[in-house]
Amino acid sequence: MRFTYKDFKIELSEDVYEPSDDTYLLADALKIKKDSKVLEIGTGTGIIAMIASKTAKQVTAIDINPEAVALAKQNVKINNIQNISVIQSDLFNNIKDSFDTIIFNTPYLPQTEDQHIESPINHAWDGGPDGRTVIDRFLNDFKKHLNKNGTLYLVESTLSSYNKTLEFLKKNDFDTKVIAKKNLFFETIVVIKAKSK
Repeated sequence: MRFTYKDFKIELSEDVYEPSDDTYLLADALKIKKDSKVLEIGTGTGIIAMIASKTAKQVTAIDINPEAVALAKQNVKINNIQNISVIQSDLFNNIKDSFDTIIFNTPYLPQTEDQHIESPINHAWDGGPDGRTVIDRFLNDFKKHLNKNGTLYLVESTLSSYNKTLEFLKKNDFDTKVIAKKNLFFETIVVIKAKSK
């Protein structure tokens, strides 16, 4: 199945997270500086990386899900984009570089062991018991991969207590604010923007 968004042709797969409210909220909030170096974590179909590639010099798109890596590579090729590289990585495990902008639509849904599904797509939303397992791992590591005066974009939810992320970033000397918000039936999704001082 294929659809078009902002002039990009996007192939979908049942094993890869399909763009949804959180994706589009992030897409509309992103402001990528010209000629910057960008890392997108949890790229899924590659849609956010492709939007970033319009102004960025180079985009590295990563996903823990091998099906997502294959699909994002396919979508980059379909759209004939030259400045995106797609890599399989669990957060920063396979990343050595640092970047001007890091983007992460986090897995923020609280999930117990018995709610797991036996598919790599489970990584797209499984935030562990409190929704913060992956988020907290990310927060502990991202600073060594963000350049001075770099910018961070995170998608979170009231389900993952996003205020804890705001507090953490402010405590670590980041200018931090919620730049987009969408109220859904059982949660509010937010886009957090943080700039290093």
